[in-house]
Amino acid sequence: MYAIIEFCGILNNIFSQVQETSAAGNISKTSRLYINMVLYPSFLIAFIFGIVVGSFLNVAILRIPQPDQSVVYPASHCPRCQTPLKWYDNIPLLSFIILRRKCRYCHCPISWQYPLIELAMGLFAVALVHSFTFPWPFIGFFLFTAALLVIMVIDCQHQLIPDIISLPGIILGFLFSFLNPALSWSDSGLGILFGGGILFLIAYGYYFLTKRVGMGGGDIKLLAMIGAFLGYQALPFVIFSSSLLGTVAGVGAMLKQKKGGQTVIPYGPFLAAGALIYLFFEPQIQFYLRSLLLQD
Repeated sequence: MYAIIEFCGILNNIFSQVQETSAAGNISKTSRLYINMVLYPSFLIAFIFGIVVGSFLNVAILRIPQPDQSVVYPASHCPRCQTPLKWYDNIPLLSFIILRRKCRYCHCPISWQYPLIELAMGLFAVALVHSFTFPWPFIGFFLFTAALLVIMVIDCQHQLIPDIISLPGIILGFLFSFLNPALSWSDSGLGILFGGGILFLIAYGYYFLTKRVGMGGGDIKLLAMIGAFLGYQALPFVIFSSSLLGTVAGVGAMLKQKKGGQTVIPYGPFLAAGALIYLFFEPQIQFYLRSLLLQD
C-alpha cells in the first residue's frame, strides 16, 4: 500500500514540475499532451486507493459505536442476514452498482451511505494528491481527512464523537507537525491548547447561563485534534464557519422538528466541515482574511 502511495507521490511531483514548465511556456503542446496522458493516471490510482480505504471506513462507522464490535473481525457481512460477503460482493462502488443496491443473499436494500463514503474518500484522495506533496503531508492529511469523515457520519447518526478517534488524533496531529514543513510543532501545540480551551470555555459558559449541556466533550476534543493538524491559525475560521453552518442547519431542524429551543443537532459534523474547507482552501482564506484586516 505504501508503494502505491509513493508511486502516486512521484507522479504528482513530476506533474507539478510539468505544470510549472508549461505555465512558463517552455513545453510544446504535443509534449504537454503526451506527458498528461502519462501523469493523469496518478489521480486514478489515488482515487482507487481512496475508495478502498473508504470501504474500510464504512466498517468503522458501523462498528465503532458498538463497544462489543471490532473493526477487523469478523469479516464484512450483511448487517441483516449476517451472511459473510464474498470478495466480489465487496468491491468499492462497483459491487453496489452490480448488485443493484440489494444484498445477494437476502435482497435487503444496501444503504446509500456505503458508496457515498467510498466516493467521498476517493475524491478527497485525489484532492490531497493535487494539493500536497509526498510522502508525509499527503499521508498525514489523508489520515486526518479519513478521521473527520468517520466522525461526521457517526456524530450525525449517534450524536457521538468516539474518543478512540479524537484522542489518538490529537497525538498524531502533534507528531505530524514534526514532519509537515508547513506547520511547526509550536503552532500545533497552541492549536491543541486553544482548540480544546476555547470550546471548553464556551461549553462551560453556556451551561452556567442555561443549566443545560449545549456542547459535549467530544466536540472539545475534536477541535483540539483539528488544531493539532492545522495549527492555531485555522481555529478562527473553523469556529466561525462551523457556527454559521450549524446555525443554518439548526434553523432548518427547528422548523422541521417543531421543538423550538429544545432542538438538538450534533456540532461535530460542522466542525469537521469547517476543517476540511480550511484544509483545501487555506491560501484563499488567509488571503481574504488579510485583505479584510488591511482595509482602511
